[in-house]
Amino acid sequence: MTAPRTPTTVRKALGRLSLPERTFIADALRTETVGGVLLLLAAVAALLWANIPGLHHSYETVSHFHLGPGALGLHLSVAHWAADGLLALFFFVAGIELKRELVAGDLRDPKAAVLPVAAALCGMAAPALVYALTNLAGNGSLQGWAVPTATDIAFALAVLAVIGTSLPSALRAFLLTLAVVDDLFAILIIAIFFTDRLNLAALGGAAAGLAVFWLLLRKGVRGWYVYVPLALVIWALMYNSGVHATIAGVAMGLMLRCTTREGEQHSPGEHIEHLVRPLSAGLAVPLFALFSAGVSISGGALGDVFARPETLGVVLGLVVGKTIGIFGGTWLTVRFTRARLSEELAWADVFAMSSLAGIGFTVSLLIGELAFGSDTVLTGEVKAAVLIGSLIAAVCATMLLKLRNNRYRRLCEEEERDEDLDGIPDVYEQGDPAYHLRMAEIHERKAAEHRRLAAEARRGLAEVPGGAGEEGDRPA
Repeated sequence: MTAPRTPTTVRKALGRLSLPERTFIADALRTETVGGVLLLLAAVAALLWANIPGLHHSYETVSHFHLGPGALGLHLSVAHWAADGLLALFFFVAGIELKRELVAGDLRDPKAAVLPVAAALCGMAAPALVYALTNLAGNGSLQGWAVPTATDIAFALAVLAVIGTSLPSALRAFLLTLAVVDDLFAILIIAIFFTDRLNLAALGGAAAGLAVFWLLLRKGVRGWYVYVPLALVIWALMYNSGVHATIAGVAMGLMLRCTTREGEQHSPGEHIEHLVRPLSAGLAVPLFALFSAGVSISGGALGDVFARPETLGVVLGLVVGKTIGIFGGTWLTVRFTRARLSEELAWADVFAMSSLAGIGFTVSLLIGELAFGSDTVLTGEVKAAVLIGSLIAAVCATMLLKLRNNRYRRLCEEEERDEDLDGIPDVYEQGDPAYHLRMAEIHERKAAEHRRLAAEARRGLAEVPGGAGEEGDRPA
């Protein structure tokens, strides 16, 4: 009788992943580095798809393919679904982050919040001013003043995570708080300045849906089957109201409770953010980039970016305006108020971080579409300007952050050095006589070892044949 065979598991193509694999992928997508890399890959794929001659037509076909229920006012193109639908997930997560910062983070304490808030406000005002001055001087359109005001939090934190392995943690906290405030004001800009028409009935319905959403949360009602359909209804009503649909995502994110109660390890907001972030970083934002960054780029088009005031204003706003605004706003706040820069940070760190905030990818592309939506050619040129400006800012920030990271790494190595191997870094024992006696013994042993090696080397040289040879060894 043959032994029973052990069943083997066969992986089907495109089959469901195992629980450990799904957990690993979800955890990876929650990190800023992986999210930023996916965003970058999607942007590169969009540029290749839109600029390779044999593929350009298919990109346009897919982007402009319409689907959705027309009776509900939702017969939208694929690109429109990505910008108004999927991107609402990104803003939902941003709303939760903002709420958490307001109730449990740096923004909870006004004294701690004043510096990044002032930096964020100046970091939005300065790029808008640079854009306006550039276009006033070149007789360009002022419609795009808001395009260079936004910072892409995913890209910026990804660059910082890759480059800044030894940078102070206070720098990441400063950038994160600044980016959250930046997102808040970018959302307000979209809601206030880019709402052309208002359908009051739909807007009222969206407000009523948000009120129901808030009441259910306060009553402790649970279950995705309650909140997901309600969220979709609120989103659809917000879209038909004329207000940008992503505002619905922000509003719902801000309503979630982000403080823990007795018996809770994590607040509901943190739990939901933990679940939704992989969808935002791994699906929503990359798909938005795929269908928004696909602009036709040629040598002439790149030249036009620096020749046309609208596009030049975007590039200068991101590269120059952001750096001057954030660094200048931080310095002025420290100089004229009681706010103080973290003791861990130097002004060179703040300057490098300010240039990093010039990466204005996701929200800048969205605002560019809203600002110049009626002019297809100019919209594409502005998108190209956003990509070029963000690339220049990323390269400059990478070089500056690399210099600062090298300095902090050397300092870290110096602080962790323990030559006497007593488990205490040497830097903390400079005033201890016993430490210096131990080091003297160590150096004496090393000196004795080097003297021994030197003596052996002399004996080896003396024994080399032909060095001080005998007479018989001499040539005739």
